[in-house]
Amino acid sequence: MTDRKPKNIFVQGAITASFIADSIQQHSHKTAIGGHSIFLGQVRADQIDGKKVAAIEYTTYEAMALEKMHLIREDIFAKYPLTCMHVYHSTGLVRTGEICLFVFTSAPHRKAAIDACEETVERLKIELPIWGKELFEGEGYQWKENR
Repeated sequence: MTDRKPKNIFVQGAITASFIADSIQQHSHKTAIGGHSIFLGQVRADQIDGKKVAAIEYTTYEAMALEKMHLIREDIFAKYPLTCMHVYHSTGLVRTGEICLFVFTSAPHRKAAIDACEETVERLKIELPIWGKELFEGEGYQWKENR
């Protein structure tokens, strides 16, 4: 485990395509990387009891989430030969069709990048204290359950 301060992973609102593209572009000079794996989580327009989800409002216990993310990151780096990993999660309002989660792993070989990305996403969904309030068209809401 390193003594580095946990990196802030939170982005207010939706994660934009330009933000994602810039993050990818910044890796073009890292010529030891042979593979990247990217996961983009998008807000779905689910139908729940006849009501359509229009957006999700994300909240978090930030200090706890950042510390937990730091531990997940350290575990993933210990398990896979990664060059780098970037994780960003929205807070606040994200409308349907917009990106709320961006996980980007890079490694000398594709399998490590792919496996690390998948495991990271699964652990985030289970372990991070992030809550989503699904807001319905018109009015009403329900708290989202991570699966």
